Amino acid sequence: MAATIYDIAKKAGVSIATVSRVFNNSENVSDKSRKKVLAVADEVGYHPQVYAQGLASRKNNTLMIVVPVISNYFFMEILGGVQDKLSDLNYDLSIFNISPNKDLKKQVEHVLKRRWAEGYLFVSVHLKDEDWESFTKYNVPITLVDEYFEGFDSVSVDNSQGAYRAVKALYDSGHTKIAMLSAYEDSKPIKDRLRGYKKALKECGIPFNGKLIVKGDTMNRDGFTERAGYEAMKKILALKPRPDACFCASDIQAVGALKAMQDTRISIPIIGYDDIELAEYMGLSTVRQPMREMGFFATQNLIDRMNNPDKTVSQTIYTPELVTRTSISVNGRSKDT
Repeated sequence: MAATIYDIAKKAGVSIATVSRVFNNSENVSDKSRKKVLAVADEVGYHPQVYAQGLASRKNNTLMIVVPVISNYFFMEILGGVQDKLSDLNYDLSIFNISPNKDLKKQVEHVLKRRWAEGYLFVSVHLKDEDWESFTKYNVPITLVDEYFEGFDSVSVDNSQGAYRAVKALYDSGHTKIAMLSAYEDSKPIKDRLRGYKKALKECGIPFNGKLIVKGDTMNRDGFTERAGYEAMKKILALKPRPDACFCASDIQAVGALKAMQDTRISIPIIGYDDIELAEYMGLSTVRQPMREMGFFATQNLIDRMNNPDKTVSQTIYTPELVTRTSISVNGRSKDT
């Protein structure tokens, strides 16, 4: 359970009245007591501003989705699954957009301290394990989507396995000089997909060449954008010798990559990652994540946690599926068009 004013008083070694005066900014409190109470409150995840505003203003059965980027295809698919689950249930849903260009940990802490919801879905919010660990003190139901931490329920995809399947498919189609159109190196999805890329190369007997890991110059949204994909593919096509195939770290980057090939009139086989709706219409081979199902199941996990705070932590990892379309082969090999 979340900490109360009584817990604060006991841990700080002061009276409840003193804690109340601190939270109400009363002048009749010593600096020593004030600092001690506020330090304990921060330690246990109690945010006095919430309580000063009155608990009655907060609704029960409210879920909040916290996401760095609202406008991307991945999130819209996840949101569809969330709404599927909530359609016949008495829960309110709100969305909070945090900035990927600012301190993510501080923004997440800001959200949790204010207790705007009874439960939280964090979608593609990638933090260090010690950061997630620090949030356990707030004692609120949390489910992670497209992220993993052993202390919280999570729903994710085996990104390493997905990348492995993509590269193996390109190799099985006769390609041996396979580039990876990457993104921000420190993002967890890229780390996992790079691991799968390397594993496939090793099994195929292809030496790893770091020069074939290429990203765009635009790092907005960690590089998972059409522009970054376009920039990266222009670099890949300029390599000497030119790669004969490419694994793209996301479908949205692959959209930009296809435009780069169109503009340069040079085409190589590519495979994307996600299977967004556009992929089918572009003929893009890709690694499918069950995004809508992930949103549905994550929401079910969160509601279960809200109703049963002591239940065993649930970690769900989906196995991605390779979807083959026309982009995997350009007459079997790289060509100028």
